[in-house]
Amino acid sequence: MAEFFSRWIPEGGCIIDYGCGTGDFINAVTARRRIGVDLRSASRDTLDEGVEFSETEGVLMPGIGDVEADIVFCSNLLEHLPDRETVTRLLREFHRVLGPRSRLLLLGSNLQYTGPAYWNFFDHVLAFTHRTGAGALATADLEVETSIPRFLPYTTVGAKRTSLALVRLYLKVPLVWRVMGAQFFFVARRVREGS
Repeated sequence: MAEFFSRWIPEGGCIIDYGCGTGDFINAVTARRRIGVDLRSASRDTLDEGVEFSETEGVLMPGIGDVEADIVFCSNLLEHLPDRETVTRLLREFHRVLGPRSRLLLLGSNLQYTGPAYWNFFDHVLAFTHRTGAGALATADLEVETSIPRFLPYTTVGAKRTSLALVRLYLKVPLVWRVMGAQFFFVARRVREGS
């Protein structure tokens, strides 16, 4: 999957994986500087050598400077936050660390395509679709460059480990996304000054 996202990740750049968990994504990408950010300090132990770890304070990233990141990657996190204000604070924090040419890569469950299955996870608190996700980004002065309402399948929880070759094939056939996709994917950037 990292291959698909590599088109947005400059090799000489800095990428932040916000909500990195066990590091599946940040361990697989190539960049000059890779930073995994998570609320759980145990995430540090699962990151590859060369991946920095920054523990969050709430949704803030005190260890990351302004305009320090070329890419922020965040997957399936917004729906777990307690309220809309927290979502807006997090997106404004992304805005803070992104430079003018930087990008946010954002994935999330899309209630419009999951239907009631969206609520099968007890920790899903907020409802998101690709439309509400775009609206949330706008509250933090982030504009959507690319919007894919149906991208990845909803979940692989409980499924056997999917082969990497199958994931690569899936990502090469966007027509299949329209049938199986139930997560949105956005590429967003800071709103240009004066626009």
